[in-house]
Amino acid sequence: MTNILNILVIAAHPDEPEEYAGGTAALFAELGHRVKFLTLTNGDIGHYDYKGPELAKRRHQEALAAAERLGVQEYTIWDISDGWLVPSPENRDKVIEHIREWGTDIVITFHGNGGGHFDNRNAGRIVREAADYVASGASSFGKQPLFLLMPDFSARSIYKADIAIDIASVLEKKLLGCDAHASQFYELAPWQQRMDHLVPEGWELRRAFILKYWGQFFNVSEEMIPALERWYGKDKSAGIQYAEPFEIADYNLRQWSEDEIRALLPMLQN
Repeated sequence: MTNILNILVIAAHPDEPEEYAGGTAALFAELGHRVKFLTLTNGDIGHYDYKGPELAKRRHQEALAAAERLGVQEYTIWDISDGWLVPSPENRDKVIEHIREWGTDIVITFHGNGGGHFDNRNAGRIVREAADYVASGASSFGKQPLFLLMPDFSARSIYKADIAIDIASVLEKKLLGCDAHASQFYELAPWQQRMDHLVPEGWELRRAFILKYWGQFFNVSEEMIPALERWYGKDKSAGIQYAEPFEIADYNLRQWSEDEIRALLPMLQN
């Protein structure tokens, strides 16, 4: 392979890149491309029992384990507490630096408009504000990445599936990436939903548990079908069960042709 692509997934909290784009990341990694996860907070209040530096350290360890399972080369977590992420010029410039340093061809991030989680929304806003500056100024970066948006679970009403990627071949890797974040998938979220007593032991049962209760992050939904048909054709798309959807950000500085998108998303090439 002569053209190695550099992919950067920017989220707000550790575990979100895995939930929303873990399958796509694993596909890129299997094809020999470079993937980096960047979260703009450290997740230090994402638990019912403990928080602060102890939790931030644990979530960092979980993130590193998830990266290894997915084939992700780097996982960077900013030292900003949950709920304190703001779209400041300083944070915008730090994101610009990350995009440039990674030589990024594709940025995947959250929607910056409308509803959704406070930190997730602000992560999207920071990337939106960074996009105009990435290829300008004194930088020798000289290219504009393709910006894609992944659907925040609490902001699906403002999200549009322009692209949907079949992740069946890497489903196990995505599940294992989620499994690495035990503090979220087996502790916080079940406790919040009052079903912590249902959390099983052993990988096979936990695999089924994640598929059942986080199905929206794995299963093809109705809004994905037009995108699947466009990129895979009607016959092939009819058999796709697991997929991740993305919206082409409206702040991309130019129109991307279908051929260009297929070149940047080689898993879509027929």
